[in-house]
Amino acid sequence: MILNTLTTVINGKNLRVASGRIPAGIYIFINVDSKRRWKSTISVLSPDESVAWGNTVTLSSHASPTLSSETRASFELGRMLSGGEVIGKLEMSWDELLDHGDEPFDLSFPPVCSVHPSLTLKAAVVQACDDHDCILFDRECLSPESLTLRPPGHPHRDTTLNNLALALDTRYDKLDIDEDLNEVIDWYRESLRLMRPDDLERHVTLHNLSSALCSHFTQTEENEDIEEAITLGHKSLATLSSLHPHREAHLSRYEILHDPADLSLAMENFRLASRHPTQGFPRRIIEAVDWAREAEIHQHESALEAYQTCFELFDSHVMTRWSIISRREAATAFSDARSLPVDAASCAIRRDDLQRAVELMEQGRGQQWSLASRLRTPLEDLGSISPEVARKFLQLSKYLSDTQGSAANTDKAATDRAATEYRRLTRQWETVAAEIRDLPDFSRFLLPPLYGDLQAAARQGPVIILVASQYSCSVVIVPTSGDPHHVPLPSVALADLTNLKDGFARAIRHASIMDPKLPRNDLIVLLRTVWNEIMLLIVNVLQHDLKLKFHSRIWLCPTAAFTSIPLQAAHPFRRNADRSKEPCLEDLYICSYTPTLSALVRSRQMMKKRVTPSFATIGQGQSGAGKGKALLAVDSELELVHKLVPATTNRITISGDAATRAGALTALQENTWVHLACHGKQDPTQPYNSHFVMKDEHLTLLDIMERDIPQTEFAFLSACHTAVGDEDTPDEVIHLAAGLQFSGFKSVIGTLWQVDDAVAKHVVEAFYTYMFTDLNDDGIMDCTKAAWALNCATHAVKTKVPLEQRMVFVHIGV
Repeated sequence: MILNTLTTVINGKNLRVASGRIPAGIYIFINVDSKRRWKSTISVLSPDESVAWGNTVTLSSHASPTLSSETRASFELGRMLSGGEVIGKLEMSWDELLDHGDEPFDLSFPPVCSVHPSLTLKAAVVQACDDHDCILFDRECLSPESLTLRPPGHPHRDTTLNNLALALDTRYDKLDIDEDLNEVIDWYRESLRLMRPDDLERHVTLHNLSSALCSHFTQTEENEDIEEAITLGHKSLATLSSLHPHREAHLSRYEILHDPADLSLAMENFRLASRHPTQGFPRRIIEAVDWAREAEIHQHESALEAYQTCFELFDSHVMTRWSIISRREAATAFSDARSLPVDAASCAIRRDDLQRAVELMEQGRGQQWSLASRLRTPLEDLGSISPEVARKFLQLSKYLSDTQGSAANTDKAATDRAATEYRRLTRQWETVAAEIRDLPDFSRFLLPPLYGDLQAAARQGPVIILVASQYSCSVVIVPTSGDPHHVPLPSVALADLTNLKDGFARAIRHASIMDPKLPRNDLIVLLRTVWNEIMLLIVNVLQHDLKLKFHSRIWLCPTAAFTSIPLQAAHPFRRNADRSKEPCLEDLYICSYTPTLSALVRSRQMMKKRVTPSFATIGQGQSGAGKGKALLAVDSELELVHKLVPATTNRITISGDAATRAGALTALQENTWVHLACHGKQDPTQPYNSHFVMKDEHLTLLDIMERDIPQTEFAFLSACHTAVGDEDTPDEVIHLAAGLQFSGFKSVIGTLWQVDDAVAKHVVEAFYTYMFTDLNDDGIMDCTKAAWALNCATHAVKTKVPLEQRMVFVHIGV
């Protein structure tokens, strides 16, 4: 029999925690479906005792092919970091789970400080059927089977009633059965009746019942339902004032009666909930995200304020995390919030506030880089005004930078101590930063930059921000001076960009196995689409509105789905009436990319510090761990680069057995120019583990980020996938090229996909030939020529290098 529908009841006990470490709470997270997670809390009385978890959760095999859960322990006091640390994970198929029958069984987790945590589970089938159209849960089976574990008089029967009501509420959402909703309301009422008045979770059941009554109101439009829902919301406020749950009732009534007062009350309650000081950051972030979404749906004037609040809360939340990886985990935990930066920009654009669009986009994108760069802020100007404050701030910034971790520490007690110290230093650092803002001309110190600050990125040419939102896709051009320009993309929707992105991925894969002499028809069609629907509209504004001269420099700042499209290669592939070729984007302008405007501003600021140039060529042809093929052309590429670098420059070459992780790091730190030829790998699940393959160990993005080398100037990354970010969070722009730019390299050549080293050397040779042509009389190399040299090189090798390998290289930075 095929089990199309399955309900499982899980009970846990005997979860042991490490001796000497008393968590503030133990949490069991279970994935209910792709969007929702069920959470249970256990209080810990003693570190050396078992902890009884009395809860029951009902699941459906329709929602997930496996049981997926995590066990977390939170070792901080308060609610700010209540998600805790993962101390165990479980992934088990339904068949495997049910093989244990009705008997409880133990699951063991890896030891923590010589203590072995364990969890005891018991699974029971509430309903199984082999009819695809069967009801998700059968009411006759669901209630008695689960409630037998918690008979009348049991101290936790109210919890079971609440969970069963939640499960039935889920079925109502899917199948819209009126009887289910009536029973949901009855079960929530009974759960409330049994619950102690001082129960810390009472506000949840009050909210759930209020929500169910709102659903009932949308069916019946009976005023007593919505009035009771609002009353329950107020009761929940009295229980835990930060939640403001009666906003849902006001929204429901607004959708039926369209009274603007209800909408205003709902938005005001979102505002209060997101700003309530006693509620932890995660809860407030959820409230702010919901606020932004509802304000968008109802076109309420508070939408931009809601987005701003989201970014401020995200920033504060992430700043509390002491390790680089945990910051990203904290930022990506809210999957519904990943599109907030582009959605906020789209909202501002639709309200004709282009400067605000630029500011919100910058504040929401690249938060990991923004946070890390605060600890490396130059303070020359501050030092001349208040040297003592500048010294104190630099010292605290260094302490914070040294204290922060990069990876998980196996010594949990040491990790706790480091995290506590990090938060103590963070509070001191924030106090000094506030003190600096009281000084003349420093009122915006380390606050989100305003449009006037960001416009410095366009000093050498316009910056073109491509916004890909679910609400609209458009372009904002930041000119060298004056207000930004809006370029609508009327025929482009987010789904179109997703199709384009997938089309390029297929076309690139297909081209990699084609004869180099054959035409790349699939790529040509896609590049023509990018030209006609996107870049031509931008070029028209550059030419006619900004009067930008041919061969001027421009910077592309793509977001979301735009980050996976080779915009710089847009081409009409057609002829004019006189049979001449219609120019493509790279015929008209010198294109560069920038992850964010702030990154470009920061690189320009560091250009003031120039040192005697030195050039390192680093090459490693092995694939690492026996995976992939060796790069046979690496040594010849290094020799070629070495010959093209001016003889007056200090030059070193590291290759073969000498090209180790430590050797490469030393070369990066001691040289201002670097050419790196090796295998590159973007890690799709943890982008900070993206790496270059060296002889012994991988040279990771984390390794690079931890180096502060502001004297460096230029890096050519002749490796695969060095300028493409994490697909799930493209607006964090976490990739190897961005990491090098952050560490100090002002100008970087990176790659969008796999590089064929057999033909890449033609691009490399042409690039350095142009790069070092017509050097100044003093022979000093100029990294700002890199974009122009790459443009010339890709034109020069058209007959030698196939289209996809000419497009793969992009320039990032000054």
